[in-house]
Amino acid sequence: MNLFDVNGKCVVVTGASQGIGEAIAKAYAEAGARVYLNARNPDKLSQAVKKFRKENLIVYPALFDVTVKEEVEQGIGKIVEDSGRLDVVVNNAGIIRRNSLEELEEEDWEAVIKTDLTAPFLVGKYAARHMIPAGGGKIINICSLMSELGRNTVAAYAAAKGGLKMLTRSMATDWAKHNIQANGIGPGYIATPINTAYRAEGNPLNEYILSRTPAGRWGTPDDLIGAAIFLASSASDFVNGQIIYVDGGVLATFGDPGK
Repeated sequence: MNLFDVNGKCVVVTGASQGIGEAIAKAYAEAGARVYLNARNPDKLSQAVKKFRKENLIVYPALFDVTVKEEVEQGIGKIVEDSGRLDVVVNNAGIIRRNSLEELEEEDWEAVIKTDLTAPFLVGKYAARHMIPAGGGKIINICSLMSELGRNTVAAYAAAKGGLKMLTRSMATDWAKHNIQANGIGPGYIATPINTAYRAEGNPLNEYILSRTPAGRWGTPDDLIGAAIFLASSASDFVNGQIIYVDGGVLATFGDPGK
């Protein structure tokens, strides 16, 4: 099992104050990694750090906005200065703005692209500048089913996540020679606090997702932990430019698998 060892690795997880980011960060901390939680909201970040420490997990705050170049450069630099290394970056921070394409405001489009696509580029870029002279590293981008499929009302999100898939492959192409592996995780429909209302019994969207997913259930943030550990460890040293979909079988089937 040494192949999957992340003990002692320095890891930064963006958007780590809740949901998927929190679960992945917790898994790394439990496995012995030195984990930096990133968020742009100081109150949420402070609460997240306290929550981890109540569980006897030592994590470190990394307060910076992933959409602001100067903050990313300084934030990544401070992590390296503090820890002496940077082994793994998880680009998890993301937003979504729902509206029909013809009604979608330009500001909403730009906000989603900036957070879900440009920010992983910035974080990856400044992380790579430290990883290259250090001899390697791991970049893990949190993609989506929308990296492969379109859906009504989420055009900006789908465009960003489709772009993130290709950015991941481009990172691999540029940086593989430096022993940097860049891969993605594509979550299916994951139960998090932001979609609690959608999961209510009788909600049409909930019924659709349950019927569309061969596993017959929503995923949980913990379902992503295995892929996150694998992609951060030496077990994935020759895996590069790939997206691992953790979706309960959604992409494997067409339409309602129950019919």
